[in-house]
Amino acid sequence: MSPGGEYPPVESFPRPLEQRLRALVGEGNLLTGRVDCWPYGYDNSRRHACPQAVVFGTGHEQIRDLVLFCNAERIPLIARGRGTGTTGATVPDRGGIVLSLERMDRILEIDPDNRLARVEPGVTNQALQEAIAAKGFFWPPDPTSAAACTIGGNLAYNSAGPRAVKYGTPRENTLGLRAVTGLGEEIRTGVLTTKGVVGYDLTRLLIGSEGTLAIITEATLRLTPLPEAKRTLQAVYRDIQSAARAVSAIMAQPVTPCALEFMDAKSLELVRGFSDADLPAEAGALLMIEVDGPTDGLDHAVESIGRAAANEGLIAIEAARDAETVARLWRTRKSLSPALRKAAPKKINEDVVVPVSRIPALVEGLNRLSREQDIPIVNFGHAGNGNIHMNLLFDPAEPGATRRAEICLDAAFDLVLQLGGTLSGEHGVGLEKRDFIDREIDPVTLRLMRAIRRQFDPNGILNPGKALPE
Repeated sequence: MSPGGEYPPVESFPRPLEQRLRALVGEGNLLTGRVDCWPYGYDNSRRHACPQAVVFGTGHEQIRDLVLFCNAERIPLIARGRGTGTTGATVPDRGGIVLSLERMDRILEIDPDNRLARVEPGVTNQALQEAIAAKGFFWPPDPTSAAACTIGGNLAYNSAGPRAVKYGTPRENTLGLRAVTGLGEEIRTGVLTTKGVVGYDLTRLLIGSEGTLAIITEATLRLTPLPEAKRTLQAVYRDIQSAARAVSAIMAQPVTPCALEFMDAKSLELVRGFSDADLPAEAGALLMIEVDGPTDGLDHAVESIGRAAANEGLIAIEAARDAETVARLWRTRKSLSPALRKAAPKKINEDVVVPVSRIPALVEGLNRLSREQDIPIVNFGHAGNGNIHMNLLFDPAEPGATRRAEICLDAAFDLVLQLGGTLSGEHGVGLEKRDFIDREIDPVTLRLMRAIRRQFDPNGILNPGKALPE
């Protein structure tokens, strides 16, 4: 791979093969020109490789026939939503066909009586939320990129967002799937009920598999009633240790927040320089807390959260009761992402997870690595489940900076594992973390995972080279 993250160009398909493919997928559903295919070689990791062709999925049967075609010709097939992933999981680094699912964007059914919805994989998270909100429901996964990311992508990465601390991830909120395996075989997994224990749980297996086992063509999602009310709190602390103690105390009392977001001192420093955030000068960490539930009990819930959040390191805590104050309190957190984009020419964004009580040790260790390698590291994330987003900032044009960042990342992953954590919470593995996975997963387990992959996709056509080390 070149320093810019691009791969060597691949040859176009022979004309007869291209004609067969066009006849198979339908006129208007195939791109083969390099200029047309180019945009489908990216994702948000900034890696890029131009595919040999792009096919627009239109339905289950078309995708089944496409998989059978790719099997016969041994052509790599990479399923893609809208490219919001950050790990290179949809980058066609070995050529082949990118299967874009963006046109499969129908909400097939909303069934309020049974609290479920059936959707195609190209439906955006936001479009689903808006449709089911009209019926009094929501789907708990809420990634930051909800306006653009697709349900298929959410399932491929098990992407959750802040609400996972209370409501769980896509794995806990998906009842069943319709899919096509790497052999072109059609399968249905799961049940339409919240209970069901017949056979192995292939639904949870496919969720998070990054398109390496099967291509999801339809999902049956478990819906949750919208809460009557919600309250927002902001708590500012002198240091990370105080904030982490508060997180542990909050998660130990009976009221589970629907969001518990964390920002470290470097995050706050960045935000101060980017926005008009009104933060105390001595602020060393910040928690954004949201509580939802019945209106009648919400004051008591907020009081319980407030008591748990209070410790000797607390500088200030504020609860919002109106929309204007809520927007003001969230402004600090929401200004972080644009601030990070302007902070350095290059950002490595990795999401890791450690036990909640070990968040201080993680941040302290990352600060030490930052000093040793002269690479700024900014940390924030979903504190309630220990899911921290660490951002390494550097300038690739600076001599030695890229190498120092690589050394820093390597040591950071070791630190996460030493603390009993995992290398990805919701961003997936893709290409970015693939070569680190054997540090977390033992050889026997990896062998079993590879065997499962071969069972679903014996010819290795689905997203080859992703998720598991080779």
